[in-house]
Amino acid sequence: MDSSDAQQSPFAIKKKDSGESYELTPNSNKTVQPVALLRLSVFTPVSPKEKGKRDFLIDASEELSSLEVARQEGYTNIKIQGAKLGMSTDFKTWIGIISAFSKYGYTSEKITLPFSEFARMCGLRPTDINGRARNRLSEALFNLSSVTLSFRSQDGKRSLVTHLVQRAQLDMDTNMVEIVGDPSLWELYRYDHKVLLGLKVLSALSRKESAQSLYVYFESMPAGTLYVSMKRLRERLAMESQVKDQNATIRRAMKDLKNIGYLDYNEAKKGREIMFIVHSRSPRLTLPIA
Repeated sequence: MDSSDAQQSPFAIKKKDSGESYELTPNSNKTVQPVALLRLSVFTPVSPKEKGKRDFLIDASEELSSLEVARQEGYTNIKIQGAKLGMSTDFKTWIGIISAFSKYGYTSEKITLPFSEFARMCGLRPTDINGRARNRLSEALFNLSSVTLSFRSQDGKRSLVTHLVQRAQLDMDTNMVEIVGDPSLWELYRYDHKVLLGLKVLSALSRKESAQSLYVYFESMPAGTLYVSMKRLRERLAMESQVKDQNATIRRAMKDLKNIGYLDYNEAKKGREIMFIVHSRSPRLTLPIA
């Protein structure tokens, strides 16, 4: 792919030092994700009693202020709202959507592909594709379609409302999936800060949504040693339990990340604040997975 093609792609990255463009390409082991969606509490652990609750509202003004649509139209107040999105199915379905648009093109807002192929892009093995899996993917597409991004100018005279997914249709008779995006969605992928997110870690953390959420958060952060407070991790996971229970969940999740060989860290106190000092992160995993 030459540089002009790469610049047209939502997954193109331009090196700041040389100006050279290269392509981030999703595959069965990697997914391209905008850093903003990973840092913000868009995908979080969701308990069974929380499913379907529309209590998710995020101020994304700072994270998304660099988007071209925000700069051109003068939008300064940016919010993301919708049903709570979990890691186990919702995030994997979002990965499938990104992979599908990567393969079938981003010149059109609508793509159509076989359901069996889409299910594989969402991380399902052929033997796992059954009626229950179809229902879970259908529910995840509904959840993703419910998420709105609203942009408002400072004076309130201009606004834009769009959806993470405009429309999604499953037809089991024809075994086809149709997904409709929005040009404003692709702005997220032209955003300067994107990461290739390793799916190996997510697989190693099956059914451990808190650890998965912290993984995608840490992968969105700059390279090098990180100093992250317990309070910030509570905000990222957006749990509804008591603080002491949230802290216990975070400690378990951090230990899970360490046990699979992704994270090397230690915990310290700074005054009354609990801090995690993350010394290294290894997405390829340094330990064998049992």
